[in-house]
Amino acid sequence: MPGPLRSYLYVPAHQPHRIDKAYASCADAVVLDLEDAVPPPAKDAAREGAATVVASRPRKPTFVRVNGLATGRTDGDIAAVAGPGLAGIRLPKAEHAEEVRRVAGWLSEADCPAPVHLLLESALGVENAFALARACDITGGISLGETDLAADLGAVHEVTLDVARARCVIAARAAGLPGPVQSVFTAVDDLNGLRTSCLRGKRQGFFGRSAVHPKQLDLINDIYSPTEREIAEAAALVDVLGAALEDGRGAALTTDGRFVDAATVRSAHQILALAGHSRKEIS
Repeated sequence: MPGPLRSYLYVPAHQPHRIDKAYASCADAVVLDLEDAVPPPAKDAAREGAATVVASRPRKPTFVRVNGLATGRTDGDIAAVAGPGLAGIRLPKAEHAEEVRRVAGWLSEADCPAPVHLLLESALGVENAFALARACDITGGISLGETDLAADLGAVHEVTLDVARARCVIAARAAGLPGPVQSVFTAVDDLNGLRTSCLRGKRQGFFGRSAVHPKQLDLINDIYSPTEREIAEAAALVDVLGAALEDGRGAALTTDGRFVDAATVRSAHQILALAGHSRKEIS
């Protein structure tokens, strides 16, 4: 698995021409969808399509969003795609820890080390966020499915979703997981709205975003890549603390009066690590 992934492009697994376009896009990762984007008559074809792609060990990290446990298809979906080419399972409508452990058991039976990424799409899922995040050792992350969540909450105001977003970020970090991936932005043609939403999500503690159309990817990748200013500021903070430690001090002030200690520099190291990954990709 490469470094931190900025963009995840959903593609229906029963449409080979769209799959080809997804892998040719600038998405950091592809999510082969067996769930919402696939009509019931095409479910078997989507499963077979996803299995074929994963078995080919595609050149981009490849996740599969399986059908939820209530459908009775989850175990068959996992059995079909479990293998070395699978970067992770996305489990929709996660609500109970024992369900996550059941999915982990199916992956173990298939001798597949891929992690499980949980989608919280209901009030109960958000309420159980921390328990879900800690449900098993192979939980790779949690994030929100905001369209279904808004419907379940009856929410028509961003404030309500912001509460769920904050709880998701806190639960993920408390469980030692990465910052959650932002939910899809469904207004495909509203790139200004997408930019505003991504910038806000980044400030809220999210990292990376799922997308439903290739036209969204450049913007997502740009926002979730550190800017030159962020890189320079991070490097300066690391240097300031390094000099202080050499002098026997555990903290220092920058020339503009900012307090710098180990906690401050932790975020700076994360920015520099991501910048190193981005530069490696470009070279």
